[in-house]
Amino acid sequence: MGATIRPGDHDPLDFLGIDALLDDEERLLRDTVRRFVAERILPDVATWFERGTFPKEMAKEMGALGLLGMHLEGYGCAGTTATQYGLACTELEYGDSGVRSFVSVQGSLAMFPIWAFGSEEQKRQWLPPMAAGEAIGCFGLTEPDAGSDPGSMRTHARRDGPDWILNGTKMWITNGSIADVAVVWAQTDEGIRGFVVPTDTPGFTANEVGGKMSLRASITSELVLTDVRLPGDAVLPGVVGLKGPLSCLNEARFGILFGAMGAARACYEAALGYARERIQFSKPIASFQLTQRKLVEMMVAVNRGMLVALHLGRRRDAGTLTAEQVSFGKFDNVRQALEVARTARSILGANGITLEYPVIRHMTNLESVYTYEGTNEIHTLVLGEAITGISAFG
Repeated sequence: MGATIRPGDHDPLDFLGIDALLDDEERLLRDTVRRFVAERILPDVATWFERGTFPKEMAKEMGALGLLGMHLEGYGCAGTTATQYGLACTELEYGDSGVRSFVSVQGSLAMFPIWAFGSEEQKRQWLPPMAAGEAIGCFGLTEPDAGSDPGSMRTHARRDGPDWILNGTKMWITNGSIADVAVVWAQTDEGIRGFVVPTDTPGFTANEVGGKMSLRASITSELVLTDVRLPGDAVLPGVVGLKGPLSCLNEARFGILFGAMGAARACYEAALGYARERIQFSKPIASFQLTQRKLVEMMVAVNRGMLVALHLGRRRDAGTLTAEQVSFGKFDNVRQALEVARTARSILGANGITLEYPVIRHMTNLESVYTYEGTNEIHTLVLGEAITGISAFG
């Protein structure tokens, strides 16, 4: 027979002892980002959210910490492991999904395609200042009428002598109106191509999207390209077709499956602390059976989601992670995080809808995370095809 199982003292914030699964470098990086979030993000993020802004100057601070393009090698990038990058995303999203989105877009959507598919000249021109936060990038794929079906994009580029002429509109572009460079995907006679577009190029305009009730501490824009003339070497030479933008999205989804657990953890911790202190009927609401069930469900979701994220991070570092497994993580971790946020809101009652607590901010943010970088429905069909061998698309 095995050893007797005895009741013990469990850390309610790390019930399964996941911290012990990290090595010293991973813990050091995580703790460094955690301190940065505590000192530079959490004191002000509710104000940014309320005002609908993101301070552009934070980019250089993030660059100084090595957070921008951190999982890329060379050109001023930190060259961390995938797991280290994921842990950083968890801590950043503990602060706010908009903060993690900034880092994801900069590194995985703007820097990665230049790093993976760009010319040596493009890499040397853009990657070092982007890694330092001195240049901000954005990623132009989604259009008003082409979201889940990027192959139907209407933005097009045509050759004009040695140059390219771009026309079209991109929508829901994070960082668009504060960016120095945009990676824009367009239809060409050769197939879909990516273009490195400095945002001061004549004919390029970015209009900030207003009226958002989610991701308010993040800049979202519409990009309009009207006869934007680019030199022939503005095209990314290393890829043709949807493989280019889809590989970038897969990079971003990996950060999301870690990041969502940061938002979930923030909501769980807020609810646990509140339930212990809130007195009703002469005792803390944490003593009520229904409240304990809610807290347990949240705790289990956060621990399970972190185990999934860590497992996928290890697989990526080993070179065995598949795109479908990334979809698994994005699909389940985001929906679990959203449920944790909603449950936390119910525990906090009316206080749960105020910005004094992080819960409603995370809850509304996660509604966007649930949709972007592949909707929950799209990831469902990706997984369905993976297990049946039958495509349900189209």
